[in-house]
Amino acid sequence: MLAAIRSATLFGLDGQAVTVEVHVYNGLPSYCVVGLPDAAVRESRERARAAILSSSLEWPMKRITVNLAPATVRKSGSCLELAVALGVIVAGGDLPESTLEQVGVIGELGLDGSIRPACGVLVLVDAMRRAGCRTVIVPQANAAEAALVPGMRVRPARRLDELRACLKDEEVWPDIPPPARVAAAPEEEPLDLADVRGLPIARRALTAAAAGGHHLLLVGPPGVGKTMLARRLPSIMPPLGPEEAIEVTRIHSVAGLSPCAGLIDARPFRAPHHTATTAALVGGGSAHIRPGEITLAHRGALFLDELGEFAPTALDALRQPLEEKSVRISRMASTLVFPADFTLIACCNPCPCGLSDSACRCSDAMRARYRRRLSAPLLDRFDLRLAVRPPDPCEPFGSSSEDVRAQVAIAVDRQAARLADWPWSRNGQLPGGVLERLMPLAPEAARMSVALRRERRLSPRGAARVRRVARTLADLDDRAEITEADLCMAADLREEIL
Repeated sequence: MLAAIRSATLFGLDGQAVTVEVHVYNGLPSYCVVGLPDAAVRESRERARAAILSSSLEWPMKRITVNLAPATVRKSGSCLELAVALGVIVAGGDLPESTLEQVGVIGELGLDGSIRPACGVLVLVDAMRRAGCRTVIVPQANAAEAALVPGMRVRPARRLDELRACLKDEEVWPDIPPPARVAAAPEEEPLDLADVRGLPIARRALTAAAAGGHHLLLVGPPGVGKTMLARRLPSIMPPLGPEEAIEVTRIHSVAGLSPCAGLIDARPFRAPHHTATTAALVGGGSAHIRPGEITLAHRGALFLDELGEFAPTALDALRQPLEEKSVRISRMASTLVFPADFTLIACCNPCPCGLSDSACRCSDAMRARYRRRLSAPLLDRFDLRLAVRPPDPCEPFGSSSEDVRAQVAIAVDRQAARLADWPWSRNGQLPGGVLERLMPLAPEAARMSVALRRERRLSPRGAARVRRVARTLADLDDRAEITEADLCMAADLREEIL
């Protein structure tokens, strides 16, 4: 007997609809799975068999062939196990095939018959919706996430025997609470800019980075407050918009980081250790290509502390994503494009010992070797580059995060109104070719821009970044035009520090 169950598998950040065909026929007992399965899919036989027997159901002592269609797409992960088990039950005659028409099935099985949550349910359910399914069966832990997909009726399942009873109308399907927008998990300790003493210029640079999406590099000796300041960036970042929230939730769902209660509302803030590999930063893998830290930081911020300790090859791999806002990962079997529109915040010491010039113990050769770890093209991609010096103990504490966040919100609203008819939403996203149309300069400001470019020896890319930062500074002060003071301040926030 033949059964066909609808399901889906992950392909990068997208879902691929899959039909699980199960054929049970007379012959020596055996189990064969075909259709480009990976190791996890091939192992589904033992888990499906144990789950069926633990649920007091019958495993057919016949030849069982499982085909995963389309055969040209590699199937990965354990989310197909529940579909395989239901296919065996239907093909064995214990369930009518009509009960699963236009029904998608996702879930991992435990040996005791429990149905465990899977990664990427939001993406997988959306793929099955596009394939024509109107109902989806998912693990109970993923039900709220699956309910975020419009137009789909979600059926939660806890155990295989309970699911069989519900499909045969012997039990009532449990209700699902409506999905809710929730914020990401809070930090262990609340972080507030009011905790930072002094550093008014660095605080201004951090505010501009949050408002305009500008990349920021802070350089200074240990203990001056670089990391303390950068860690407080999430407290002043604007919340995600509705479309951005869905986009971020899809990415984190695929990575297994999505909360089960609903959409992610806070912008992501990723802070990998300096031992992270190139694949960990930009994404990669062999059989199953996974998103890296820059994709997990999409629509948020990526914080690289101790930038000079990262591998040079890993840092140089960030150059293209910083410009293109995406990363293309090519393998022999496939090529995937992951989004990577993030704000890069980095901190590093001026030399290996990190001490000030008067106390530095590094030789000229050590300094030169340390600075070569940060290539000039990478440094040129930072809109804001600032040397942070120790604050005076008498300096007062600055404004709170709540006050700064309100100022950032005003600047973000100004940008959204100005760029409403364009594919960008923040000043830091604008390519150089559109600056003259979207950021025109008054004659006095234009002359100042030319003078600054000659005096600071700015490259065309550097001059464009100065103008973008100046526009953000004007937005923070709620001004319609860029002034000469904005250009000078933007140029001062782009120091030659290494």
